[in-house]
Amino acid sequence: MGQTRVTGSGEDPRATELRAAVAQLRRELAGYRAEFGDRAIAEDELAVLAAMIAAGDPEIPRMRRSLLLIAGAIGSVSALSPALMQVRKAVDTFGATPPRRV
Repeated sequence: MGQTRVTGSGEDPRATELRAAVAQLRRELAGYRAEFGDRAIAEDELAVLAAMIAAGDPEIPRMRRSLLLIAGAIGSVSALSPALMQVRKAVDTFGATPPRRV
């Protein structure tokens, strides 16, 4: 949607943006030393997002599900909020999930 591929890279710039945002949140999560119960969920879902981008097959509904799980897992950790917002913005560049048919 208005996005063009970067000359020579062959990769969708949305994927590049999401890859960078996921990597940043993973680094910040790894550096966050305080324990919280849902850390493993956040780490697992970040791995899912990274794998989808690496495979070149991002599924928008699955990306949104992962984003919701990550937000639920670390949403109350204010130190991670800026990096989480970058992941959300990157997922949003892929567009909205089509409405469900009834």
